Amino acid sequence: MQPSFEGIFASTVVPMRADEGIDFDALARHQRTVAGTPGIRGLLINGHAGENFTLSAGEKQDIVRCAREAVGPQSRLICGVYAESSAEAAWQARQAEAAGADALLVFPPFSWALGHTADGALAHHRAIRAQTGLPLMLYQASVNAGQMAYAPDTLAALARLEGVVAVKEGSWETARYEANLRRLQADAPHVGVMPSGDEHLLSTFLLGGTGSQVSIAALDPEAVVQLWDAVRQGDLARARAAHARLYPLVKAIYGTAPGTRATARLKTCLYLRGQIPAPTMRAPMTASGPDETQWLRSVLDEAGL
Repeated sequence: MQPSFEGIFASTVVPMRADEGIDFDALARHQRTVAGTPGIRGLLINGHAGENFTLSAGEKQDIVRCAREAVGPQSRLICGVYAESSAEAAWQARQAEAAGADALLVFPPFSWALGHTADGALAHHRAIRAQTGLPLMLYQASVNAGQMAYAPDTLAALARLEGVVAVKEGSWETARYEANLRRLQADAPHVGVMPSGDEHLLSTFLLGGTGSQVSIAALDPEAVVQLWDAVRQGDLARARAAHARLYPLVKAIYGTAPGTRATARLKTCLYLRGQIPAPTMRAPMTASGPDETQWLRSVLDEAGL
């Protein structure tokens, strides 16, 4: 794995105005603040926390340009690529490369939750690779994401494709993470495995990996960096302290049903901390109401934030 893609990458949100248009000034501030935290190696943009499924292709490219200008050349930018069509995904990949991305995270189409074939998954990634020279990263979806999560043989075959350098492992279940980690280390040892289940960072970091791509690092980057560094240094007490700080946040944001509200909750927390000017979501998602907002305020207090 390329050294520049090891470590902690924060998955950032997209601040929006009341009319649901992108607030690019607030976006640049958010990206700059998070990327400037010591120990943060770069950003994941246009990911799930970035509401990628609601953005137009032009907006996605503009977000990459904004990030590149905001963080400069010292931070690595991983850009999510999501489309139901392989041709559209390949076009997005070219646009992201032109706008300044350093690597591409290829999300499986949401329709694959109903079923897909290994041949289809391989063809999708090959189509993207044919249109860009950027390193590719695979996305291993949650065990709760239907058939969108790759079967072990499919994941291993994808990892052996030319240009693949890492897997964002989001199985969201520690035993499955370990099984995938062991399979990838055996079949594609050159590919980095990045445990990225926000609720399970301590246990998966202890099992091993090459970094992480998580949106909780956009809210509390210092704690995620502390957890990562402490595990690598074998300082379990310090790791447990960082985990204790993160635990109420990750349980509230990601571990409370419905999981589809995670980005709305994350935005509300960032708003309450004064890091974005509004918690606006783009329809069909809705922002936190008064009750959820007050609850999240109490969670931030519990976490000392």
